[in-house]
Amino acid sequence: MYYADIVIDDTIILELKAAETISKAHGYQLLNYLRATKYEVGYVLNFGKKPEFKRFLLTNDRKS
Repeated sequence: MYYADIVIDDTIILELKAAETISKAHGYQLLNYLRATKYEVGYVLNFGKKPEFKRFLLTNDRKS
Protein backbone atom coordinates (compact mmCIF):
# COMPACT_ATOMS: atom_id res chain seq x y z
CA MET A 1 0.00 0.00 0.00
CA TYR A 2 1.26 3.47 -0.78
CA TYR A 3 0.60 6.76 0.93
CA ALA A 4 1.11 9.72 -1.35
CA ASP A 5 1.62 13.00 0.44
CA ILE A 6 -0.83 14.89 -1.80
CA VAL A 7 -2.94 14.01 -4.85
CA ILE A 8 -4.15 17.00 -6.86
CA ASP A 9 -7.44 16.84 -8.81
CA ASP A 10 -7.18 13.03 -8.93
CA THR A 11 -4.41 13.57 -11.52
CA ILE A 12 -1.01 14.42 -10.03
CA ILE A 13 0.92 12.91 -7.11
CA LEU A 14 3.08 15.23 -5.01
CA GLU A 15 5.78 13.70 -2.84
CA LEU A 16 7.07 16.26 -0.33
CA LYS A 17 10.58 16.10 1.11
CA ALA A 18 12.81 18.18 3.38
CA ALA A 19 16.29 16.88 2.53
CA GLU A 20 19.66 18.25 1.43
CA THR A 21 18.79 17.36 -2.16
CA ILE A 22 16.46 15.07 -4.09
CA SER A 23 18.01 11.60 -4.09
CA LYS A 24 17.48 8.71 -6.47
CA ALA A 25 15.52 6.95 -3.71
CA HIS A 26 12.97 9.76 -3.70
CA GLY A 27 12.50 9.40 -7.45
CA TYR A 28 12.20 5.61 -7.21
CA GLN A 29 9.58 5.97 -4.49
CA LEU A 30 7.48 8.25 -6.68
CA LEU A 31 7.90 6.00 -9.73
CA ASN A 32 6.63 3.07 -7.66
CA TYR A 33 3.59 5.13 -6.70
CA LEU A 34 2.97 5.94 -10.38
CA ARG A 35 3.32 2.27 -11.38
CA ALA A 36 0.87 1.16 -8.69
CA THR A 37 -1.84 3.69 -9.55
CA LYS A 38 -3.72 5.18 -12.48
CA TYR A 39 -1.78 8.45 -12.14
CA GLU A 40 0.70 9.37 -14.86
CA VAL A 41 2.34 12.54 -13.49
CA GLY A 42 4.18 13.04 -10.23
CA TYR A 43 6.43 15.63 -8.66
CA VAL A 44 9.02 15.33 -5.92
CA LEU A 45 9.16 18.69 -4.13
CA ASN A 46 12.13 19.27 -1.84
CA PHE A 47 11.96 22.06 0.72
CA GLY A 48 15.51 21.61 2.03
CA LYS A 49 18.29 24.21 2.04
CA LYS A 50 17.91 24.75 -1.69
CA PRO A 51 14.28 24.17 -2.76
CA GLU A 52 13.97 22.09 -5.92
CA PHE A 53 11.56 19.81 -7.76
CA LYS A 54 11.62 16.99 -10.30
CA ARG A 55 8.77 15.86 -12.52
CA PHE A 56 8.19 12.21 -13.37
CA LEU A 57 5.95 10.82 -16.11
CA LEU A 58 4.80 7.24 -16.52
CA THR A 59 2.04 6.83 -19.08
CA ASN A 60 -0.62 4.23 -18.41
CA ASP A 61 0.12 2.38 -21.66
CA ARG A 62 3.59 1.55 -20.25
CA LYS A 63 2.14 -0.07 -17.14
CA SER A 64 1.62 -3.80 -17.09
